[in-house]
Amino acid sequence: MLPDTLTAETRNTHAAVTTADGADDRAASELRTLESGLDALQSVAVTEKSPWRRFLDSVLPPVLLLIALTAAWQFYVVIAQPRPDLAPGPLDVAASMAELWSDGRLQLAVLTSLERGGIGFLIAVAIGTPLGLLLAEWRLLRRALGPLLSGLQVLPSVAWVPAAILWFGLSDATVYFVILMGAIPSIANGLVAGVDQVPPQLRRVGTVLGANRGQLATLIVLPAAMPGYFAGLKQGWAFSWRSLMAAEIITMGGTIGFGLGSMLQQSRELADLSAVLATILVILAIGILVELVFFAPIERRLLRRRGLRPGGIR
Repeated sequence: MLPDTLTAETRNTHAAVTTADGADDRAASELRTLESGLDALQSVAVTEKSPWRRFLDSVLPPVLLLIALTAAWQFYVVIAQPRPDLAPGPLDVAASMAELWSDGRLQLAVLTSLERGGIGFLIAVAIGTPLGLLLAEWRLLRRALGPLLSGLQVLPSVAWVPAAILWFGLSDATVYFVILMGAIPSIANGLVAGVDQVPPQLRRVGTVLGANRGQLATLIVLPAAMPGYFAGLKQGWAFSWRSLMAAEIITMGGTIGFGLGSMLQQSRELADLSAVLATILVILAIGILVELVFFAPIERRLLRRRGLRPGGIR
């Protein structure tokens, strides 16, 4: 009787083990199936669009929209026939732009403004980055200076122009000061926002590996906060360009060079609306070009490295 009992228990144990093994095999098989499905899905996402197709998808819609808006503009001018000095058509604006190009004023204005905007933006990055790290890492400084920095970010940059003229006169220093006051708060606040989103585990890992406070901030926290920091850089450039145009429009004369804002103000004084619109379109085109050529590729690469945007998805 005892051997029969042992045999039954052995069979039951063997059946239970076999069932468990079968369940494990099924779970492993389902896991492999899920992994292969995800790999296939990722492969499809990555190879879904060719580079040429992605380029067309990003460039063609705005180009078509621009063509449609220009056609509607020309259609309005032909049908309504408004006064040319109040509502010039696209052909009038194109003629004014060609005239500005032929006498060299357009090239000079574009180069002057791009130089000022680029240098001012780089100085703002050099100041705003360490300031943002200090605010993010030093809580007492953040509580004291953070509200003031947010207030400066909201304050229109053009409000600094009268004071800057009194301090620095009609010189390039006035323009650079206005650019810095517009860009630095955006860059610093963007970096602070990026640091706030860094997982605390990264800091602990850096501390365990022996990183001091400076190494922790520059080698671990700053790279991890790069998406938020880059958003602050984009906003900082936007504020730099806007501040530059405002400063150039108001501060004419002295030792200040001839920029796009100066050309815009000069066209307004001459009541040349075609030249005014041509200058506005150039300013807009430069802003869009900087975004498409410089910021957008870096942002896509940054997000793709973090798995937030596969290569084929836009």
